[in-house]
Amino acid sequence: MKILVPPFNRETAIEKVRMAEDSWNSRDPHRVSLVYTEDTRWRNRAEFPVGRTEIVKLLSSKWATELEYRLIKELWSFTDNRIAVRFAYEWHDDRGSWFRSYGNENWEFAADGLMKRRYASINDMPILESERKFHWPLGRRPDDHSGLTDLDL
Repeated sequence: MKILVPPFNRETAIEKVRMAEDSWNSRDPHRVSLVYTEDTRWRNRAEFPVGRTEIVKLLSSKWATELEYRLIKELWSFTDNRIAVRFAYEWHDDRGSWFRSYGNENWEFAADGLMKRRYASINDMPILESERKFHWPLGRRPDDHSGLTDLDL
């Protein structure tokens, strides 16, 4: 796995965001947890997990209930060791009700490139299945698939 370390420039910040998107689209909590420091601290909605074990627990629960999860992230801004992103993901619950969740994240990285802080604000909007915009097969978003700006999201 490629490790990008701060300080970031525009190119490495965009690459870091895409790597995070790819990891989350794997829906593998253990894989995702490895890009965070052992003592990482999160705010995710109203949950405040600390450390990789709690991250794996949160993500396992998330992807057990957010079915057909597909995510797109986009760089908003960056500084030396911080990156801000906006994102949207689509999913359905176990009753087949679809949602598009919009959010913003603030990331702070350790010198080794692992993320030590992640603050996420997320809002869920019910959508009809016919309103979905993310249709690629589960897994990594194809390189030729539109991003958030192109989708006007």
